[in-house]
Amino acid sequence: MKKTVLITGASSGFGRATVKVFAKQGWNVIASMRSPEKETELSGIEGILVTRLDVTDKGSIQEAIQAGIRKFGAIDVLVNNAGYGAIGVLEAAPEDVIRQQFEVNLFGLIEVTKGVLPYMRARQSGVIINVSSVGGRMTFPFCSLYHATKFAVEGLTESLQYELDPLGIHVKIVEPGGYKTDFAGRSMSLYGAGGLDGYQERFDKLLKRLDQWPMSENISEVADVIYEAASDGTEKLRYPVGHDALPILEARRQMNDVDFKKMMLEQTGI
Repeated sequence: MKKTVLITGASSGFGRATVKVFAKQGWNVIASMRSPEKETELSGIEGILVTRLDVTDKGSIQEAIQAGIRKFGAIDVLVNNAGYGAIGVLEAAPEDVIRQQFEVNLFGLIEVTKGVLPYMRARQSGVIINVSSVGGRMTFPFCSLYHATKFAVEGLTESLQYELDPLGIHVKIVEPGGYKTDFAGRSMSLYGAGGLDGYQERFDKLLKRLDQWPMSENISEVADVIYEAASDGTEKLRYPVGHDALPILEARRQMNDVDFKKMMLEQTGI
């Protein structure tokens, strides 16, 4: 019997690439997104159900899960991919931006996970893959809200393995490095420094440096690693991916806090 995967944030970037990888491997795919009416390509591929799911809307989460089960009979793998980054100075962060960052990246992930768990628990099998980031284990300047959510995803997932492994349900974390997706476009909320004294000049320097930051263009390699995590049958927890992922995580592991901070200040130019 063909297996079924539910992928959130499937309209673009890692999510869209992951839909195509699973479909190519012969899986049924529930490709969920906030505006499925805009999707034309994926909806025409056999074995793909394009459906609405907004991780901040509990009703849409349940409807998408039910639609997928009606169509394919089960959900074997969940890929929690939906997310975005709020970038700026914490002191300048509007309350709605703060709350939305956590609603999407953390609370939404929790709600989708809770939605599929009863079905996986009943079958005593399943895999839940949370797309985190190298930013779940190290930090860049002026990304405190984003990092707070990704650090939370890392801790949540690591703890969940103790709850779910005995039930036959495995949890995985995929940690991409820097990739050229639309993350810097519609998936980023650049609220900035608000002109506050002491911040603005350094924030502007960071933005200039980020424009020149070496990003990988091969987003399909992230999708391949997500598929590996879904299908390797192991209890392996973390899957870093990207040309910069392993070096920067190794640097963070080996350096003390002060030395790592100095390195990041130098590399980001602030």
